[in-house]
Amino acid sequence: MYSLIRLKTLASCVLLCLAFLPRAQAAPDVVPPPDGCYPGFNTAEGCRALQNGAGSTANTALGWRALFSDTTGSFNTGVGAGALVLNVGAANGGGDANTAVGTAALLLNGEGGRNTAVGAAAMVFNTGNAVTSEGFFNGAFGAFALNANELGFSNNAVGDSALFRNIDGAANTAVGDLALENNDSSGLADANFNCAFGAQALQANVNGDSNNAV
Repeated sequence: MYSLIRLKTLASCVLLCLAFLPRAQAAPDVVPPPDGCYPGFNTAEGCRALQNGAGSTANTALGWRALFSDTTGSFNTGVGAGALVLNVGAANGGGDANTAVGTAALLLNGEGGRNTAVGAAAMVFNTGNAVTSEGFFNGAFGAFALNANELGFSNNAVGDSALFRNIDGAANTAVGDLALENNDSSGLADANFNCAFGAQALQANVNGDSNNAV
């Protein structure tokens, strides 16, 4: 019992001493302080990243000239050297809500909107037309996926070089390395509504439409 009383007394003394210690100072701000914080909820880091984006909103540009040409396009994320470098913004949602992660991803996109490109040179040639919504709603995941796409829309490519040569084909789904690799390589925009699942599935298709390959 005596020992328990002593322990309680010792604990009380320790707490009392702690109460009179100088209060711990708040952790200092990170050094150097974060930079790249711009008006309109924009963030940019890298040589000339988002250089012309004074009229844009909620963009994030990380990398050499990422989103360099953007003037009014908003809600874009460009991570990687040259990502979304020519994205400018336009009416009807043109140049808005694009996500490009990887060197040269969506490099030439001008008015295309709501595209997601993850991988080096993914959707590098996508241009887009805000009036017709061509070059919109595409998803490319993998190096060189949808690499040649210009005005094709609502395509989904998952895998290295999936839908690699597609130019204007629309509503195609390719899952697997080299799946639908040559689809619409003619640029005739006839190769639509194809679905290919598996490495090299429908690899040789050029102008065929409405095919399913598993």
